[in-house]
Amino acid sequence: MASAACCGALRGFLFEYDTPRIVLIKSRKVGLVNRAVQLAILAYVIGWVFVWEKGYQETDNVVSSVTTKVKGITVTNTSELGLRVWDVADYVIPPQLPDKTTVCNSSKDCAAGYIGTHSNGVQTGKCRKYSTSVKTCEIYAWCPVENDTHLPKPAFLKDAENFTILVKNNIWYPKFNFTRRNILPSISTVYLKTCIYDPKTDPFCPIFRIRQIVEAAGQNFQEMAVEGGVMGVQINWNCDLDKPASYCVPKYTFRRLDNKDSDHTVSPGYNFRFAKYYKDASGTDSRTLIKAYGIRFDIMVFGKAGKFDIIPTMINIGSGLALFGVATVLCDIVVLYFMKKRYYYREKKYKYVEDYELGASETYGTQS
Repeated sequence: MASAACCGALRGFLFEYDTPRIVLIKSRKVGLVNRAVQLAILAYVIGWVFVWEKGYQETDNVVSSVTTKVKGITVTNTSELGLRVWDVADYVIPPQLPDKTTVCNSSKDCAAGYIGTHSNGVQTGKCRKYSTSVKTCEIYAWCPVENDTHLPKPAFLKDAENFTILVKNNIWYPKFNFTRRNILPSISTVYLKTCIYDPKTDPFCPIFRIRQIVEAAGQNFQEMAVEGGVMGVQINWNCDLDKPASYCVPKYTFRRLDNKDSDHTVSPGYNFRFAKYYKDASGTDSRTLIKAYGIRFDIMVFGKAGKFDIIPTMINIGSGLALFGVATVLCDIVVLYFMKKRYYYREKKYKYVEDYELGASETYGTQS
């Protein structure tokens, strides 16, 4: 009977493995660098993260509602309107859209029933003489059509700078179920009837004089009122709810929102139209159309509230402790690449050990 033998060998492989090595270096320079980095990290964690940014707090954004009430009376005397008293019902009007006429050469250019985007009315389909040199499409509209080529200077309601605006603002932080209003609990009915906002003497009075709002934004009311403009009233609620609720108070700032410079001369300012309807002595429906150049006020509310919570506190503490590892890295860079004895330190820090035993081999066989 023939016999056969099978043999095999187990060969070894060479691996490299790095293990951390701790080297204690007694050096004044390295110690100063390490101490400076640690102090900087500690100052960042305590000063910026916890004190300035309040990293120990959970935060929420404000939900807000705003209502306003304008008060003021002025008197005008013009050839068109005569002696007239203006109150809130006359000058607080929602905006309307502008009008414009259509030029034509013949009735073929005028479509009956057509209403142009900027038209004053509905076209009848006829082309009529507007002047000795211009023809326009006849429209069914209020007559006469608007003429806004001349702006009154000074402003028609120049005394409106003394009008006042009562701003009522309610806020809510839903995450903390915290509510507040800008008419603070400390404000009495008597005080509210007499106070006018002043950033130094009455910073929490919710009644603002229009002239003061415009001036606080660096503008002149009499100049702005001629062509109109848009003013922004910003109310900022930044509340630390770890403190009593009385510390949560509004801060008011003002700015002009529309551009007023030499680069924005087309359609400047702000204006709108409104009409007063009546019947004349003959029973004909009539109206007085007014194109008002006014100041629009946009009330904008911003705010963030914070309250202590253990979760963000622990997260920021853990992140701060992890940053201390940066000190070790920076010290290694200084020692190994910038100091005079860097080669000596590098030799002490890194040690290479070679294992010459590559492995053992065993032979396996069978015998019959």
